[in-house]
Amino acid sequence: MTTRTRLYRNGVLALEDFPAEDISEYITEPGVAVWLDLSVPSPADFAMISEEFGLHELAVEDARHDHQRPKLDRYRTHAFLSTYAVCTDPDTGGLYTSELSVFVTENALITVRPDENFDMAEVVERWDSNADLAKYGVGYLLHGLLDHIVDGYFEAVQDLDDRIEAVEDLLFEEGRQQIDTVQRSSYQLRKSLSKLRRLVLPMREVVNSLLRRDLHIVAEPLLPYYQDVYDHVLRAGEWTESLRDMIASIMETNLTVQGNRMNLIMKKVTSWASVIAVPTAITGFYGQNVPYPGFNTQAGFIASTAAIVILSVVLYTAFKRKDWI
Repeated sequence: MTTRTRLYRNGVLALEDFPAEDISEYITEPGVAVWLDLSVPSPADFAMISEEFGLHELAVEDARHDHQRPKLDRYRTHAFLSTYAVCTDPDTGGLYTSELSVFVTENALITVRPDENFDMAEVVERWDSNADLAKYGVGYLLHGLLDHIVDGYFEAVQDLDDRIEAVEDLLFEEGRQQIDTVQRSSYQLRKSLSKLRRLVLPMREVVNSLLRRDLHIVAEPLLPYYQDVYDHVLRAGEWTESLRDMIASIMETNLTVQGNRMNLIMKKVTSWASVIAVPTAITGFYGQNVPYPGFNTQAGFIASTAAIVILSVVLYTAFKRKDWI
C-alpha cells in the first residue's frame, strides 16, 4: 500500500507525507483539515480508517468492492462518494476508467484507490494552484478532486469528438478502402461513449447533492465553485448525448453508402452481362447443327462477327452514356 497525507491548519499547508498513524494526534485540533490517500489498501488499512474516523461499515464495504456506480451516500458523521476518472486510449479511442472511493468527514478527506491508474499528483497540483481556498477545509479539497475528474470527462469527450470527425471524413472518400476502418472505429467509439455516459450522468446527481446546504460539506463561499463543476458535468453529459446521436448517424450513413455502392456494382455487372449476352446469343445461333443463311461460308462468318462487334459497341456506348458502366 502507498499512502499520502496532508494537513492544513487554518488554511495553510502545515504538514505533508506524515505517517497515517499520527492523524489521530491532529484530527481533533480546531481549524485542521486532513487528507489521507490510500492506494491498493489491505483489509487492515480499511479497519484502521474505519476505527480512526468512525466510518460506517456499509461505506467501508462499498470502498472495498470494485465496480460501484457513481453515487453519494450520506451517513450521520460523514459522506461516502464513489466516482470514476476517465481517459482515452491514444490508439484505439477506448475508454479507460479509474475507480475512486472518497470518505468526507467534517475535517478529513480520505481517498481510496484500488490501483495506481489514477494519478493524485495532478490533484495535488490543482490544490496548490488554488491555495487561497484552503481556508474552507475539506470542501476545498473535495472541490479540487471533483474539478480534476470532471475536466477529465471533458478531455475524453473532446478526444472522442475529434475521432468521430475523422471517421466522418472517411465516409465519402473515393475508393472507400477504409470500409473496415469506419466500421471498427464506429463500434469502438459507440462503446466508449456508452461507457462514458454511464459515468457522467450519475455524476450530475452527485454534484447536485453536494450543493445541498443540509449536508454542511460545502461552505457558502465555495458554492459558486461547485456550481461551476455542476455546469461542467451538465455540459459533458449533453456533449456525450450529442456524440452518441452523431455516431449512430455515421453508422446509418455508412450502411447507406455501402448499399448505394452495392447497387452501383450490380448495375455495372448487369450492364456487362448484357454486352456479353450479345456474342453469346449470336455464336449460339450460328452453332446450330442445321443449315442457315451463310452456313459453312466465309460470308456467314464475317456477318456473325460484324453483328457481334457492332451490337456490343452499341450496347457499351448506350450504357456508358447512362453511366451504367
